[in-house]
Amino acid sequence: MADQDRAQDPGERRLSTRETADRLGVKPETVYAYVSRGQLTSRRGPGGRGSTFDAKEVEALARRGGRREPASPSSELAVRTGITLIDRDHCYFRGVDSSELAAHYRYEEVAEWLWTGEMHRGKRFVAPRDALAAARRAVAALPAHSGPMDQLRVSVIAAAAADPLRFDLSERAVLDTARTLIPTLVDALPTPASGQPAVEQPDTGPLAPRLWSRLTAEPSDAPCLRALDAALVLLIDHDLAGSTLAVRVAASARAHPYAIVSAGFGALDGALHGAASGLAHRMLLEVLERGSAAAVVADHLRAGRRVPGLGHPVYPGEDPRARTLFGLLEDVPRARPALQAAREVITTTARHTELHANIDLALAVLTVATGMPAEAGETVFAVARTAGWVAHALEEYEETPARLRPRGQYCGPRPPQPLP
Repeated sequence: MADQDRAQDPGERRLSTRETADRLGVKPETVYAYVSRGQLTSRRGPGGRGSTFDAKEVEALARRGGRREPASPSSELAVRTGITLIDRDHCYFRGVDSSELAAHYRYEEVAEWLWTGEMHRGKRFVAPRDALAAARRAVAALPAHSGPMDQLRVSVIAAAAADPLRFDLSERAVLDTARTLIPTLVDALPTPASGQPAVEQPDTGPLAPRLWSRLTAEPSDAPCLRALDAALVLLIDHDLAGSTLAVRVAASARAHPYAIVSAGFGALDGALHGAASGLAHRMLLEVLERGSAAAVVADHLRAGRRVPGLGHPVYPGEDPRARTLFGLLEDVPRARPALQAAREVITTTARHTELHANIDLALAVLTVATGMPAEAGETVFAVARTAGWVAHALEEYEETPARLRPRGQYCGPRPPQPLP
């Protein structure tokens, strides 16, 4: 052991065993294991009670990645992050309420702040010509029945192929990639009316109107664009959701930014994640067509299906993102029928079980009210979350490489087995 009973330097900051364990994300007994291996030094505390540790030494060990408990088969994977905190009925980005951010800033501004910790008013994202041209050619080559998520997937691959410097994982290079990839994804999407990109040249305007023109042929107005922009902000990150975990695993293996976004798209493609708003969209259309939420909810329950857009595993009450987006949709006159349909679904289901609205239901109200297709919600989700994935990749690039490599619990036949 490296315990030493030397006098403490008055200018030296010492941590208790508990504080050290919390900083490293381990149990107190693991702290002493670090001491026995020579990775930390300890001293007796005042009066000989307990041990203390040098704060700088602990911080250095944390930066080296010498933290985290080895995951037991039944333990929950925990990854330290400074991006998103979900606390009861609030979601915070870098300690700031996400609903407040959505009320005061545009998506590009929040994305930049999430990446750098600095807020720049009026920030714009512009796609580079070569990457945009490659992405548009890739989208144009897809079969006619391809949806927007197919188009986003090939766009990110085409943009990667057009960037010979994509393997530069320095913070500056990754940020430059993010600032150009997101507008490339949006501007490569065809417009509903023509099936072709809206303009030949890169667009320099705000992102929300550009995305709007790719999702619906209906005209936009200020309240609608405000709701869409807020939805992008609210969906920018949500702690370690399935797609974000996939991104961090890819980043841990030092995949380049385009590849980590592709990993996110892959995990997003499911009814329990990014595609959930499409199910809620179709349900609201059915409620509006049949004029009764009760009949539609009854059909779901009779078939043993969950009612789309209700309940969320991390919120005991209403999803705060849904609450914020519903509030903005109140200012959109054309959204009133869809809003009323959503409320009827909530109250009807509440007779059987206490489930609250989540962001998928609010997003479905937006897409139904504005003539967008059922897949539009997933498109909004994917574009928005790309910025959050990049933020997580930047964090993961600072960690020990390939650390997110859990060990499997083998449950097959015991070896040796005969040759088949």
